[in-house]
Amino acid sequence: MYIQCIQTMRIQILLFLLLNTFLVCESPSQDSRQTSDLGGCTQVPDKRQSKLVGGPCEGCEAIFEYPTSQFSSIDSLPDFNDDGPRIKISGTVYKTGGIEPACGVILYVYHTNQEGVYPTTGNETGWAKRHGYIRGWIQTDKEGKYTFYTLKPGTYPSRSSAAHIHITILEPNGKYYWLGSYLFAGDPLLTDKQLNNESPRGGSNGIIAFEQEGDLMVGVRNIELGKNVPNYE
Repeated sequence: MYIQCIQTMRIQILLFLLLNTFLVCESPSQDSRQTSDLGGCTQVPDKRQSKLVGGPCEGCEAIFEYPTSQFSSIDSLPDFNDDGPRIKISGTVYKTGGIEPACGVILYVYHTNQEGVYPTTGNETGWAKRHGYIRGWIQTDKEGKYTFYTLKPGTYPSRSSAAHIHITILEPNGKYYWLGSYLFAGDPLLTDKQLNNESPRGGSNGIIAFEQEGDLMVGVRNIELGKNVPNYE
């Protein structure tokens, strides 16, 4: 009887280990969303030598609040595993002229939760007090590509503007500036100016038209550095 009990326990332990190994292998945090080849494009500009261009920008300095100097060109924002519509946004960042890919460019993005507010946990510092914890930093790879996964944000409770994801750019040369937010096609709160912007910063009005891929809505936004950004030179 004792030997049978030991054997049963061994089988249970083996099954437990096998199950957890499977779960770890299938965990979203372990997949390609967390890996990329930056190809040496890892240099981060010193904040003291950086320069804000494109006019005033409240909160743009939040781009320097990255928690680590180890970046990826593919990342998931902290809300990705919460309940809500999952989205994937990717694109290519080009140097001025729109032809040559720009590696090593840092994108800082943040947005509201599903209730349309910027959520905090209570221990935030710096601009996280305003921007909340749903934010992230991505650095373009050697081909200028970036990707981030998150939930489609909710609209402000006041419905004063269309749902959006804020974005700030930091170039390897130290220039940093805001771009027009990521917006979403079909949003009834989009304005005529947003829909018909003839000189959008970065060369794109930022309106994402999603395509469904499995449980993800997938969209693309390419960016040209300095395009339509005042005082860029």
